[in-house]
Amino acid sequence: MTCFEFMPSDLRLRRRLLSAAMLATAVLTVALLARPLAGQPPEGLRKPALTDTVRALVYADNWFMLYVNGQLVAVDSIAFIPHNVIEVDLLPTYPMTIAVLAKDNADPKTGMEYANSNIGDGGFILKFGDGTVTDGSWRARCFSRGPIDGDTANPRVENEPLPDDWFAVGFDDSAWPVAREYSEEEIAPKQPYFDTDFSGATFIWSDDLRLDNTVVFRKVIESPPDGRAWTDFSRINEVVPAGPARRGPRRGGRSQR
Repeated sequence: MTCFEFMPSDLRLRRRLLSAAMLATAVLTVALLARPLAGQPPEGLRKPALTDTVRALVYADNWFMLYVNGQLVAVDSIAFIPHNVIEVDLLPTYPMTIAVLAKDNADPKTGMEYANSNIGDGGFILKFGDGTVTDGSWRARCFSRGPIDGDTANPRVENEPLPDDWFAVGFDDSAWPVAREYSEEEIAPKQPYFDTDFSGATFIWSDDLRLDNTVVFRKVIESPPDGRAWTDFSRINEVVPAGPARRGPRRGGRSQR
């Protein structure tokens, strides 16, 4: 005969319920400790490789700065001519906020080019390796235009200051107009454009290709257009990645990685 047989039935029931509750608490605690907390990167995230990147192709008439998720990732290395195509590799993170400052070559006081002898025109096109392309769904706003009314005899410009956070992820561009699409014939791109695969992408600018000289473009890519499950490496510096890179043999006194 056990001591529990002399206990009142309600006391034995309470002890059983308490034991069950303690067991459930222990199981839940183990489960919580076994998984990363919400918002924390997974343990053992491997180091990214070039195969985890997307190739960005950009052509601008005449110059651009490209931000992705609030970070500056590319700047056109040639301010005017010759026109060139910029190619960079990016580690994608979605949603992906793309922001571009594009400028036609224009005198800041007259809006004209070539020693104030000509009205230029703009144009911008972009294609990412994940299927992201420029089209009429992008937001576009002009911040500098001229010569006003196309008056080359008395050229004037209108300028608006750029917002401090125009490139930020949380910037509100909902009131901006959408970009206007332009054909290759309207833009007349130079040879480097034709040497690069921009298929699927469309030239964009604001409403006036000739007089709008400084334009900001923005677009949020909610998920990869190609449907691929790209690994998110945005928090790689917050964990110890699995599989550390091995150092190769020394050459000329410097280690190769």
